[in-house]
Amino acid sequence: MSTELRRLRNYIDGEFRDAADGRTTEVVNPATGEAYATAPLSGQADVDAAMAAAAAAFPAWRDLVPAERQKALLKIADAFEERAEELIAAEVENTGKPIGLTRSEEIPPMVDQIRFFAGAARMLEGRSAGEYMEGLTSMIRREPIGVCAQVAPWNYPMMMAVWKFAPALAAGNTVVLKPSDTTPASTALMADIIGSIVPKGVFNVVCGDRDTGRLMVEHETPAMASITGSVRAGMSVAESASKDIKRVHLELGGKAPVVVFEDTDIPKAVEGISEAGYFNAGQDCTAATRVLVHESIHDEFVSALAKAASEIKTGHPDDEDVMYGPLNNPNQLKQVSGFIERLPAHAKVEAGGHRVGDKGYFYAPTVVSGLKQDDEIIQNEVFGPVITVQSFRDEDQAVEWANGVEYALASSVWTKDHGRAMRMSKRLDFGCVWINTHIPLVAEMPHGGFKKSGYGKDLSGYGFEDYTRIKHVMTSLDA
Repeated sequence: MSTELRRLRNYIDGEFRDAADGRTTEVVNPATGEAYATAPLSGQADVDAAMAAAAAAFPAWRDLVPAERQKALLKIADAFEERAEELIAAEVENTGKPIGLTRSEEIPPMVDQIRFFAGAARMLEGRSAGEYMEGLTSMIRREPIGVCAQVAPWNYPMMMAVWKFAPALAAGNTVVLKPSDTTPASTALMADIIGSIVPKGVFNVVCGDRDTGRLMVEHETPAMASITGSVRAGMSVAESASKDIKRVHLELGGKAPVVVFEDTDIPKAVEGISEAGYFNAGQDCTAATRVLVHESIHDEFVSALAKAASEIKTGHPDDEDVMYGPLNNPNQLKQVSGFIERLPAHAKVEAGGHRVGDKGYFYAPTVVSGLKQDDEIIQNEVFGPVITVQSFRDEDQAVEWANGVEYALASSVWTKDHGRAMRMSKRLDFGCVWINTHIPLVAEMPHGGFKKSGYGKDLSGYGFEDYTRIKHVMTSLDA
């Protein structure tokens, strides 16, 4: 007896719609490996309709006084709180994440971030007006960019959607947002909530695959394309957007170094690093998965980390004892498993290194030691619950190895020496440097990297400004 699948739909111009040509794709719960819904596989007609709706809604939304946009965002934040259990249920189906952790670690920051950007809507500042040429006064206007084409990832479908739509709407832009094809459920629910608050066309959701995303980025209407995803996807977006000079905002991969010095409190560091490495099954661009440990404490640290890993549990969403759920999809399970299967002979698996169960996409918390700087697993993003450990001899080597990858999103330093911590924060080539902690984020501080981790900032006033353009206005005093 087959179970009827729930039907998810696009949200365009204030109404839910199927794909124009009726195409759909199945959506699978990664905790069970079974389909639970269908979602539109949107094509050109759907993208055209969403872009037309966003473009039509833009002038009125742009021209609202900031206080009105703030009110709308505050209502959205309140509604997210009121319907939190629905959002959690949708996200758990999307991702297989533990219910309790989704409730405690995702809903509160999402709501806080929306409220932050609601406040930011009324805080757009420029340089004070002044006379820089006799008889003429200059001033700066900050204006919304226009229609924003946004693509969210599958690792944090709800939160990354917030990071995209909240600053865009606060600044006066309109949005066409595409969730990942594997995780559209919570975004469809968000559309229902947001659509009841903002005018039609201001917020639109188009479901589909990478071809749908490509159609959005290539479309002539958006003035900006924003993506959180892989380096390959980011490069494709940047190349496509360059053809008509769209503004591009890219938050891509990471390979965060975690530099542990000999004066570190080992139990405290192991606790913090294991939490930051295995949270969300390591499916986080900032995850603490590449540890560099001073040679004098290497063996002790590895032993403690392996023990911590062996005590961490992965499992189904309703199990209160689990720290993380499954990998998102079969391809991701294959990718993580492949890294372990291809380990060089000099590497040693200290814990884990295997799939858990035969239903769903669960993978054991894993620790790998004995690695060299040019090993594949050091240089490339695993995006799974795998922590690697290398041994370094001094500060200079730690910096060289930490910086010696193509990514530059986040990093951390663990030491009791304040001077050393400050030196390392200067020398580490990453968009964020945590000291004696790893992974906390706050709405007031920017998140974004360098090198192949992309450009542009999420969160903070800097992230807000990314969704604005600057105009110089000069007026004659003699007129």
